[in-house]
Amino acid sequence: MTPPASDVPLPVSACVLTFNESRNIRRCLDSVRWCEEIVVLDSFSADDTLEIVREFTDAIHQMPWEGYVVQRNRVRKLATRPWILMLDADEEVSDAMVRDIRAFFASDPGHIVGLEFPRKVFYLGKWITHGEWYPDHKLRLFRADKGWSGGQEPHDQVFVNGPARRVRGEILHYTYDDLTDHAERNNRYSTISAEAKLAEGDRFRWRDLLFRPPFRFLKSYLLRRGFLDGAQGFIIACMSSYAAFLKYAKLYVRDRGLRKPPSPPA
Repeated sequence: MTPPASDVPLPVSACVLTFNESRNIRRCLDSVRWCEEIVVLDSFSADDTLEIVREFTDAIHQMPWEGYVVQRNRVRKLATRPWILMLDADEEVSDAMVRDIRAFFASDPGHIVGLEFPRKVFYLGKWITHGEWYPDHKLRLFRADKGWSGGQEPHDQVFVNGPARRVRGEILHYTYDDLTDHAERNNRYSTISAEAKLAEGDRFRWRDLLFRPPFRFLKSYLLRRGFLDGAQGFIIACMSSYAAFLKYAKLYVRDRGLRKPPSPPA
């Protein structure tokens, strides 16, 4: 008997990067069982991530970490299905997102080569629905022969050669565990961003350090109505402003060559 359409796997390779993601990976992979293939590229996890992954797929590969853009393109090339779904290990495909994807395939995709989805973040016990974090559309589903990953580290993104369409079904993002995790990642990501900017020839400018951090707060909290998310919205706006400050302060330090202590006097 032919299974109902809602149970038929779709010709999609779900591609996920992992490194010590045992707390998140089961939820992530369980949400993509509707895909014909699940491909995981691991950067030598030291926890039980791979044991959990083996419950869902045998398509497991391990390679050293070389940045988000490089790793995304690597896992894309390991996939074998005509469509690719890029997903982070701390993300989950919502039921509404699956329905939209099935409707898209059922309607004959035609010339559309990619789908964009709003991403909703769970932060400090609450779903965030305003500010810079929502709807935060992400192009994640695309034809394998028409898309690739690019952008500046650590904020990679998918590019496609052809038209994309936005749908309403959401990616669910279980991001920072707590404020400490948020602060530590701000510190790590700002270092990556500053070094990437310097490598691409960007130089430090005082106006970036002076104006970008306060503008990030105003944009997140007032212009994008982050205040409607209560205390969490205020905290997010402050942390976004601080992340911008760290990035440009670190660019200043690197651009001026101030990381090493001065040589002792002869």
